[in-house]
Amino acid sequence: MSHPNDPKLKSFIDVAADSDFPIQNLPYGVFSTPDSAQRRVGVAIGDFVLDLAALESEKLIDAGAAGIFAQPSINAFMAAGPQTWSRVRMQISQLLRHDNATLRDNASLRQRALMPRKGVQLHMPFVVSGYTDFYSSKEHATNVGVMFRGKDNALQPNWLHIPIAYNGRASTVVVSGTPIIRPQGQLKPPSAEVPSFGPCKRLDFELEMGVVIGGASQMGTRLTEQQAAEMIFGFVLLNDWSARDIQQWEYVPLGPFQAKAFGTSISPWVVTREALEPFRVQGPAQNPTPLPYLQQKGANNYDLNLQVDLRADGAKDYAPIACTNFKYMYWSSVQQLVHHASSGCAMNVGDLLGSGTISGPEKNQRGSLLEISWNGSEPIELPGGDKRSFFEDGDSLSIHGWCQGEGYRIGFGEVEGTILPAK
Repeated sequence: MSHPNDPKLKSFIDVAADSDFPIQNLPYGVFSTPDSAQRRVGVAIGDFVLDLAALESEKLIDAGAAGIFAQPSINAFMAAGPQTWSRVRMQISQLLRHDNATLRDNASLRQRALMPRKGVQLHMPFVVSGYTDFYSSKEHATNVGVMFRGKDNALQPNWLHIPIAYNGRASTVVVSGTPIIRPQGQLKPPSAEVPSFGPCKRLDFELEMGVVIGGASQMGTRLTEQQAAEMIFGFVLLNDWSARDIQQWEYVPLGPFQAKAFGTSISPWVVTREALEPFRVQGPAQNPTPLPYLQQKGANNYDLNLQVDLRADGAKDYAPIACTNFKYMYWSSVQQLVHHASSGCAMNVGDLLGSGTISGPEKNQRGSLLEISWNGSEPIELPGGDKRSFFEDGDSLSIHGWCQGEGYRIGFGEVEGTILPAK
C-alpha cells in the first residue's frame, strides 16, 4: 500500500501539475453548498472538494467516532489524535487513487461526494481556541530594529535566546475573503503633543504561516521536541493585519494590543504536517546555542515558497510585491510551541500560533509594507502608476504558498482580504 506522500501516486480525478491540491496534499476545510447550508468537513483534490461527511455515512472512512466530519469545524477530528489523522488520510488517499474503483466507478456516490470547488462556500476550518503571534524572523526583526533603533541596536538582547510573542485575539481571526474594516485607535505622531482618536493611517500586512495545534497539554506540564511536533496538526497561510501608527503609540511597555486585535486572516485549507514531511529542512544556524529545552534534533523548518500580491483600489489585476520562503525562520514552529508550554501554559486543540512576519535576506523578500517601503520612505510603484507605502481603502492583498515537489506541488490556496473604510 503506497504512502499518501508517494510522488508517483495518481488520482482518478485529473489534477494539473501546477494545482495546489494533488492527491499528495489532501488538506482539510469546512464548506457548504447552495443545496445544503450545513457546514461539513471536506478535503481539496484538484478542482474539487471531497465531502468527508458523505464518505463517513457510507462507512468508507473511519475516524473512530460517528459524525466527526458532519460538523462545522475540524476540531473534533483533530482531537482524535495523530494516529487517527494518519489512518484517515490513508483511507482518503486510497479512495482517490486512479486504480481504486470504489469511488471512481460509483456514479451516484461521486455525484454526492465530489463537487467543484468553485461552487462551494468555504468557511473557517476550525474553531480558534487561542491565538499567539510570534516574532521569529531574524531578517524581519533586524529590519524593524534598524528602522527604529539603529543598526547597532537592531535586535533586543533577548531575541537570540527566546521566541518572542504576544497573545492575540481569537475572536477576530477570520477566513480568507472576509473584508477588513480599517481600524480606529489612539494616534500620536512624533509632532503631536497629545494623542487623538481616529482611523489608522499606516495600515499594513504581515506575511505569516499559522500553526494549527491538534493536541492538548495539561497546565503545569512541559513539552519535548517530539511531543510538540506530534501536537501540530497542520498549517495555514496567515495575514496578521497591523495598524503601525496605533502600535507605535501603544506598544511601550507591554507590546501590541489594539494595533493587532482588529483582524487576522487565514486560508480556508489546513495543510497537514504529514503532507509537508518531504519538505522539511534545517533552519538557520542558531548562535548562541539555545538553552537545552529549546535545542532541536530534527529539521523543523520547511522549504515553502510564499508570494504576496497587491491590487490597488480600482485596479484590475494584482501585482507581486514580495516573494520569500518559510525556511528562513530563525525560531521553528516546534521551538515556538515548546517555549509556549515551557512555563506550564496549557495548550488546547484549536490553538493557533502565528509564525511572525516572514522576511528573507533580499529586498524583494520582505514580508510587510513597513519593510518594503522602509517605513514609508520608499513607496512601492504599482502598474498603472499607483504608489503605496501603506494600504488605502479598497486595496486588496493576496498571499499564496506552496512546496514544490517533482511533478507536483503541495499548496495552500490563498488568503485574501480587502480593506474597507473605517466605520
